[in-house]
Amino acid sequence: MKTSMKTIDAASVAAALSPHTAIRALQQALRNGLDPEAAPPRAVVPVDHGQLLLMPAEGRTARGSAYAGVKIATVAPDNPARGLPRIQGQYLLLDAETLTPLALLDGVALTNVRTAAMSAAAADLLAPPGASRLVLFGGGPQAHSHLAALRAIRPITQVTVVGRTPERTRQLVEGFPETAGVRVMAGAPEAVADADLIACCTTARTPLFDGALLPPHATVMAVGSHEPDAREVDDHTVRHATVVVESRAAATREAGDLIQVIDRGLLDPAQLLPLADLVRDRPGGPAVDSGRPRLFKSVGMAWEDLVLAGTVHEAIESRQADE
Repeated sequence: MKTSMKTIDAASVAAALSPHTAIRALQQALRNGLDPEAAPPRAVVPVDHGQLLLMPAEGRTARGSAYAGVKIATVAPDNPARGLPRIQGQYLLLDAETLTPLALLDGVALTNVRTAAMSAAAADLLAPPGASRLVLFGGGPQAHSHLAALRAIRPITQVTVVGRTPERTRQLVEGFPETAGVRVMAGAPEAVADADLIACCTTARTPLFDGALLPPHATVMAVGSHEPDAREVDDHTVRHATVVVESRAAATREAGDLIQVIDRGLLDPAQLLPLADLVRDRPGGPAVDSGRPRLFKSVGMAWEDLVLAGTVHEAIESRQADE
């Protein structure tokens, strides 16, 4: 039977993937047995004006439906000066059995939701139930997405935004939507000393704050880098925190925050806790020490895009069947 391929724009991706839906879809896919360690590595291809990122995957959604797919994303560092996005991309979703193209999704919208949902899926297992004070490093789409995703799992009442300059920080604070019961303010890196949650959503290549300031109950989510020579958190944070990753293989291949500590013999890769083990919560599985900070280091993996692209496709198919 011939199937026509759908084109799914950014608005449709956002409409089908509320933060809660995306978070639960990722957690359930892991709970159902999806193995991030088996996921193909990201291909990073240098080109004259940036990078091409190719991310293929095969797997099942939370509903159990099987798909294959690939995301192609471009990173052009000079684009913001041209008034263009730094990151652009598309996601091609395929039927797993026939490899027939099913849908072409806006890759940037998918990535924005996916990255924040993955952070929240981890924070949901790591952060105290009453966590309410959030420090956001960065002010781009990921900062906005993280606020929405973290509000879906914790009672956020205070948000401190840390930008590169006072003027930029002021603009970022004013740009956040007014939300009842949430106070958004500008701040400095030292604000982590009073934080419950810290989201690092930047293009920084050196640490953003002094890890010695972190309170024992804090949960840090570092999502801004996936290169061995870039990092957002310092040695102290990595060495004194319980470190949770999407997969050990991906983390030791791409997470500069961790690689630079491992290479100096200051962290044993075997100490990295795979998020899937925490999600499945099997008897005798890893325990999280509540007496020290928790760090979730994410590099972004192809299986996450696949699960959410499939979830979007299923939601649209279901809605059309009801019309």
